[in-house]
Amino acid sequence: MNETISVKLTAFSHGAGCGCKIAPKLLDQILQSNTAAPDHQQLLVGNHEKDDAAAYDLGNGTALISTTDFFMPIVDDAFSFGKIAGANAISDVFAMGGKPLLAIAILGWPVDKIPAAVAQQVIEGARAICKEAGIPLAGGHSIDSPEPIFGLAVNGLVAIEHLKKNSTAQKGDLLLLTKPLGIGLLSTAQKRNLLTEPHLQLMIRQLTQLNKIGANLGPIATVHAMTDVTGFGLLGHLVEMCEGSNLSAELLYRKVPVLEEAKGYLALKAIPGGTQRNHDSYGHKIHFSEEVNQEEAPVLLCDPQTNGGLLIAVAEEGLAEVQELLKNHHLYAEVIGTMTDKQEKAVTVIA
Repeated sequence: MNETISVKLTAFSHGAGCGCKIAPKLLDQILQSNTAAPDHQQLLVGNHEKDDAAAYDLGNGTALISTTDFFMPIVDDAFSFGKIAGANAISDVFAMGGKPLLAIAILGWPVDKIPAAVAQQVIEGARAICKEAGIPLAGGHSIDSPEPIFGLAVNGLVAIEHLKKNSTAQKGDLLLLTKPLGIGLLSTAQKRNLLTEPHLQLMIRQLTQLNKIGANLGPIATVHAMTDVTGFGLLGHLVEMCEGSNLSAELLYRKVPVLEEAKGYLALKAIPGGTQRNHDSYGHKIHFSEEVNQEEAPVLLCDPQTNGGLLIAVAEEGLAEVQELLKNHHLYAEVIGTMTDKQEKAVTVIA
C-alpha cells in the first residue's frame, strides 16, 4: 500500500463535481448545428435526445449503452474522489436500465502542482468502485491539465425492451426520487471550510452509492421513464423529462427528500454557483405556488447533484411493486409528483 499523501484537492478546482457542468442554456447553444446528422437506424438514443447515455442497437435484441462523465474534485481525499467520479459515470448506465460492462479512465492532472502519487490514489478509488460494480477498469487516457479532472467512459448492455429513457413518461405517471438533495450545498460548504467531519462522511457515503437499482427497474414495464439527477438539479432533469415526453409535472415540495444537514448550510449561504446558473437556464419554465418557501425551494430544487438519485416515472398500477423494490434496497420511496397534460409551465411546484 502506497503512503497516503494529503492534498486539498478542491483548492485546485474552480468547480466541484457535477456543479462544474456547463449550464443547460449555454449547453444548448454549444450543441446547436446546421449540419444534418446522418441517419443511423441502429442509434436508439443519441444527441437528438437529452438523455443519460447513448444507446446502440446491436441487432440481437440488445443495446450497447455508452456514456462518459468527468469533473473536478468534489472532495479533498483522492481515493474518495476517484470512487465518486467513477460511481457518477457508472450510474448513467443504471439510469438507462442497463448493466455496466467495462470502464475507461479519463485523467487530467496538473503534474507541476500535485504529486503523481495523488493521481494514483484517484485511480485506486476508481478501481474500487468498478470492482463494486462488477466491471474492470480496462484502460484510459491522461493529459497534463491546469486543474485536476477525473472520470470514466463506461459501456454497458441492456435488453432493448428494458431500455429506459427520460423522454417516455406518460400522463398520470407518479414520480419518485431515490436519493435526497443537498449534495451541492454540502460540497460548497466543504470548499469554504464550513463542513463538519460527520457531514463530510455523510456526503461521501451518498456520493459513492451506486444506482444499481436501475438495472432492477429496467425489466419493469410500468416504469415508463427514468433518469439520474446530477448537475442540472432535480428541476432541470425533470424539465428535460417533461419536454421530452411533451408533458408537464406537478411537484410536491414537502415530499421531495432533502438532506436535513444541508439545510443548515443553506442558512450559511453555502450555495453553489451552479445553482444560480441552473435557475437562470430554466427558471422561467417553473411555477412556484405561493405556499412554497420562495427562498428555500428554488435553491434546493436547483441544487446541482453529483451521482444523485434516480428520478422515476411509474404508472399508478406499478407503484406498489417499485416502492417495495426501493424499500428493500433502503432507498427513498415516497411519491414526489405526477406527470400531467402539457401546461404553460413545464413544472409547477406546490406545497
